Amino acid sequence: MTTETKPLHGRICLVAGATRGAGRAIAVQLGAAGATVYVTGRTTREKVSEVGRATETIEETAELVTAAGGRGVAVPTDHLDPGQVRALVDRIDREHGRLDVLVNDVWGGEHLLVFGKKTWENDLADGLRMLELGVRTHAITSHLAIPLLIRGPGGLVVEVTDGTAAYNDTRFRENLYYDLTKNAPIRMAFGLAKELEEFGATAVAVTPGWLRSEQMLAGFGVTEENWRDATAKVPDFAVSESPVYVGRAVAALAADPDRHRWTGRSLSSGGLAKEYGFTDADGSRPDAWGFIVAGETGTPDVADYR
Repeated sequence: MTTETKPLHGRICLVAGATRGAGRAIAVQLGAAGATVYVTGRTTREKVSEVGRATETIEETAELVTAAGGRGVAVPTDHLDPGQVRALVDRIDREHGRLDVLVNDVWGGEHLLVFGKKTWENDLADGLRMLELGVRTHAITSHLAIPLLIRGPGGLVVEVTDGTAAYNDTRFRENLYYDLTKNAPIRMAFGLAKELEEFGATAVAVTPGWLRSEQMLAGFGVTEENWRDATAKVPDFAVSESPVYVGRAVAALAADPDRHRWTGRSLSSGGLAKEYGFTDADGSRPDAWGFIVAGETGTPDVADYR
């Protein structure tokens, strides 16, 4: 094992919200780089969260991390419960005495999302629940985990969201609660970057593009092996990306000794791929956000954004 093949060997990471999707992929790619990765979520082999998917569990995520070359540790955690998050951080402290990377990826609100309705027409409880799942969880986790992360210099906080600041600042995400939920992590990263400066730590927001998560694939009735079949109905799906892409993006950031140059910024998987030279699982480099913006004023060729 070398620092070239396992650049994160010895690093301690926490991926909050790693049951599936981007969180799982980020955890696995951190593991592939040699890290010890604590993975959390509410769906285990014994209990299913409100998302209602029993097909992915945090135990499986931990096993994938280990199989990739790291060490995966599954810790069932509801990040809306400060007591559970405090116990998680205390465990990491006891076992390692430090935390190098914190990834805030908690979400799980897709089942609450409704487009095409005004704010006052949407179910209020569902809207507030989205804010709890995607904003309050991140605030609780940062409050309780960052004191461990700043014990030594060089820590990294990654706020995972949907959309870059440049895109979200000038566009409405079609549901006010969702808009607030996905803009908040961008602002969190900006604010945390200011607070972490004196401790030599970095905070960024990272977004995937059109993510082929397990839920997205199921919604289109395809798998990762035949996902292109869905483009017959939705041609723009051709610019989508596998979760591996954003996983590699975060792993590249964590392994970059000069990552502080990004602090406070909003980054995308496609943009970071151009910077660090990694690819998606199929060898392509999708730029979904570039494609989406180009599509607002023209008819871009998918081949130019893949």
